[in-house]
Amino acid sequence: MNLSSPLLFCLAAVFFSAASPHQIWNKLTLTHHWPTTFCSMEHCHAKISYWTLHGLWPDNGNECNSSWHFNSSQIEDLLPDMEKSWPDLIKPSSSSFWKYEWQKHGTCAAEAESLNSQHKYFSKALELYHKLDLSSALNKFNIIPSDYYKFSQIEGAIQSFYGVTPKIQCAHSSKNTQVQNLGQIEICFDSEFTLLDCEKNPNKEKFPEEVWNNLLVKTTSGFKDQLQNAAIKLVSMLRAALNSTAVPNGIEHYTAKVR
Repeated sequence: MNLSSPLLFCLAAVFFSAASPHQIWNKLTLTHHWPTTFCSMEHCHAKISYWTLHGLWPDNGNECNSSWHFNSSQIEDLLPDMEKSWPDLIKPSSSSFWKYEWQKHGTCAAEAESLNSQHKYFSKALELYHKLDLSSALNKFNIIPSDYYKFSQIEGAIQSFYGVTPKIQCAHSSKNTQVQNLGQIEICFDSEFTLLDCEKNPNKEKFPEEVWNNLLVKTTSGFKDQLQNAAIKLVSMLRAALNSTAVPNGIEHYTAKVR
């Protein structure tokens, strides 16, 4: 996808706990942000025209070690890449954003030995992000900002490229309630980091197949997409369908409507 248009310790015992042999999650979700979408709703300090990381989230957050505090010194070698690939769009410094992601999701993911340290967690997220290379995948199918696309085209492109079904989320356009902008794309993995289908939104089944498959998405410049922790009201593409509209993410705005 051509996204180049205008328009997201204390004690040794803590580590042993985080590396518990009893893995309590089965799925990891790598969430991509489209900065243009997010920044169209929030005041951002920078303009970014490529997909960025929002987070790496395990599907079960009941056994998280809240006492395991974030320490950026443990990931110093990763910081240059994180500043570019995993930025906080609102604040010049991304430290508080990473801290939140670690405390909310990283400490839960750390139940797996493969992610049982801050360095393992953040480096794995970056590794998966770069391997997926979402922009290239969309580009391959000529899905770029400033055009209309059927929702099925966007979902189908990702399915064809990766072999799994993603979860796509959109946000309503402030100027046109009949249009939605693409905000996030989630791609899922199992505990061995093998790609798998993300959970499908059960509401999708409520829409006639011809309506669902013919949802159109239009890309428009000036779209921002870093859906940061409850800061933006992103809704699923499905919900967008309720308003006869749906949108893709991209650096530019993607707007969708049913024809």
